[in-house]
Amino acid sequence: MRAFIASSIGVTCAAVLALPLAVPAGAAPDTRTVPAESAGPVDVPGSTQSLPMWTLSAPSGRSTGDPTRAAAPEQGLPEREVHPFSLVGVVWDDANAELHGTVQVRTRATGTGAWSDWQDLETHNAEHSADPGTAERDSGTVRGSTAPLWVGDSDAVAVRVRPEAPDPQDPTGSAVPLPAGLRLELVDPGKDPQQLPATDTGTAVAAAGAVSAASDQAATTADGRTAALSPSVLPALSKARSEAQGEAEAGLAPGAQPYIGPRPRIVTRKGWGADEKLRERKFVYTGKVKAAFIHHSATGNNYKCSQAPSVLRGIYRYHVKSSGWRDIGYNFAVDKCGNIYEGRAGGVTKAVLGAHTLGFNANSMGIAVLGTFTKSNPPAAAVNAVAKLTAWKLGLFGANPRGKVTLVSGGSNKYKKGKKVKLNVISGHRDGFATECPGARLYKKLGSARTSSAKLQGR
Repeated sequence: MRAFIASSIGVTCAAVLALPLAVPAGAAPDTRTVPAESAGPVDVPGSTQSLPMWTLSAPSGRSTGDPTRAAAPEQGLPEREVHPFSLVGVVWDDANAELHGTVQVRTRATGTGAWSDWQDLETHNAEHSADPGTAERDSGTVRGSTAPLWVGDSDAVAVRVRPEAPDPQDPTGSAVPLPAGLRLELVDPGKDPQQLPATDTGTAVAAAGAVSAASDQAATTADGRTAALSPSVLPALSKARSEAQGEAEAGLAPGAQPYIGPRPRIVTRKGWGADEKLRERKFVYTGKVKAAFIHHSATGNNYKCSQAPSVLRGIYRYHVKSSGWRDIGYNFAVDKCGNIYEGRAGGVTKAVLGAHTLGFNANSMGIAVLGTFTKSNPPAAAVNAVAKLTAWKLGLFGANPRGKVTLVSGGSNKYKKGKKVKLNVISGHRDGFATECPGARLYKKLGSARTSSAKLQGR
């Protein structure tokens, strides 16, 4: 998810007191006590620890050979025991400030006591955000942020943030300071809801089938919360039934050729355990879904598919509590086993406005494949799931997965605001923003996803 301009997202989270295992020489111990996150109802899962960083080392002129042009001080936290967590990220005060440098963490596995090696966090996360000028972007709660990293059950952590050194080839260049207000965010996603069935068979899926896509919107309460009777899984439907439902919702004449792919099985927000009290109550919609932008979450590949709901809850909490968004940014997510998950709330058949592709959130949807696919190949099951999901959802809005579409940029580092841009209906994030997302290996698979998606639509 590496981008090439500044701007990021974040929000202030409360912190808990952590116990350092060691304090570096010359560094004052952190004696600040920050109140723990407010306790919610006993049925609300998860928590967030937010720890302020301090200076770890004094500037040094070694990188340039000139003591007068030393790099800015390194910040971080030494090894310390903390409350259990599974996902980690770093935030800072100014959403428009870019972190020029590297962020690395080490974590200690719960139970074994084994420490990991230093792991990199993706520092350029600005391109996954609400568009400039929108209420979500201008809410005043957002912070700059790295991408989160899934590390599994952990109970101790260390972090270091190293700023870029001045360019040795530029004698006039000066050190770039780190953003103000750096904090380490440690997310406990909470316990999983009742285990979901692995297939579309069984009583649980039969009950879920009683709630059709047409009643999807009715499965929420008047204030936008998920109703108790909403299903945990929307079962897969045949192409004929998916087309019939699509025709009815779109007001098409019976027998029209809508080119809608069969709806795949979708785990709903209730199914992956989203705490609906975290997000904003109201839903926000865009006009249509004309395009799908494919992402990788950059949270790493060290998760089991059975842990995907926990990963999602971690990302959701990080987006809302740490990054200051109104909800999880993606409209859908796909794990490496090909399971599909509902993302931002508002209805899986609706044109829900997401925060996934800076400049092109309007009239589009964002699909995140959980993992990092810069150097690792995405599993075939995940690519197939992208094809199935886009065949159905794009079909509901009459979009051809192999076609082109013209979208108007809301402003990004690749296209200025107001520019009309011709894109593939199924595009990678990098097509709308100068970024590495969705990773080179996943991006190469989008051609086959377009072909498969169109075939599923009957084109």
